[in-house]
Amino acid sequence: MDYRKHYKNFIAERISRLREKKGVSARHMSIGLGKSEGCINMVENKRNLPSMSSFLYICEYLSVTPKEFFDEGNSHPALVNEFIEILEKLEEDEISALMSMALTLQRNRRLKNANHERRR
Repeated sequence: MDYRKHYKNFIAERISRLREKKGVSARHMSIGLGKSEGCINMVENKRNLPSMSSFLYICEYLSVTPKEFFDEGNSHPALVNEFIEILEKLEEDEISALMSMALTLQRNRRLKNANHERRR
């Protein structure tokens, strides 16, 4: 496996997805990072990889840690972080109520997916 190509593709796609979720253009993000207007576009089009320093600034701009950036299972890291900050300010019974709601949502999604698969 060509790891360089794999990660170049992953980094490009992940930056693009997280940037779009943030609602900013590649040009706006580049300028916000103090880079040339086409910097993020070059990364997203797989022409360049960011330096380690630039990568850390990109993570900060996108409100994710480097670990969260590479966590393919977490498609909404900034939203999860925001939710955790809210949870930290709640009482135990309030957190338990939210946990119950989350488990119900998860169960409903599984049922919906199972029903969808049966119809195929």
